Amino acid sequence: MPVKIRLARHGRKRRAFYHIVVADSRAPRDGKFIERIGSYNPNTNPATIDLDFDSALSWLRKGAQPTDTARAILSYEGVLHMNHLLKGVAKGALTEEQAKEKFEAWKQEKLAKIQAKRDRLASDEDQAKKALLDAEAKVSEERAAAIAKKKSELAAELEAANKEETADEEVKEETTEQPENKEEKAE
Repeated sequence: MPVKIRLARHGRKRRAFYHIVVADSRAPRDGKFIERIGSYNPNTNPATIDLDFDSALSWLRKGAQPTDTARAILSYEGVLHMNHLLKGVAKGALTEEQAKEKFEAWKQEKLAKIQAKRDRLASDEDQAKKALLDAEAKVSEERAAAIAKKKSELAAELEAANKEETADEEVKEETTEQPENKEEKAE
């Protein structure tokens, strides 16, 4: 029976996540499987991979063939690298301890790269938030300046209108006083 390590799709439309399964190659994609060895969620950044390392390695050693995507996931997690090192141990190219040391060094380097990506994503997110806040503050300042300018213009217009009214009142008082003066002069 040809055995494959592949992905079985789950989740809702446009928000898929996958189970990493060992299945007969003739079984349907989401159908019957032999063993579930992990999960893969591409919706997060970086993608979340939960894998039973020992089980995946044992299936590879038994001859299970991973699909292209499953091969990429197994490579990312180091299962293929460990399989390669164990083949070297079987051939006598290196000892078990050397293989474990090489794998641990590789794993530490890989974890450092993943952490660097997470840190970079977090700092990019912080910078984006800061840029949005700065842009919002700039817009608020411009609005406040525009409102202050309108208020000062309105105050100037009101002052001018008040001055015109007082001037008109003075003119009216003068015009009303003049006829009285004329009457006084006429008498």
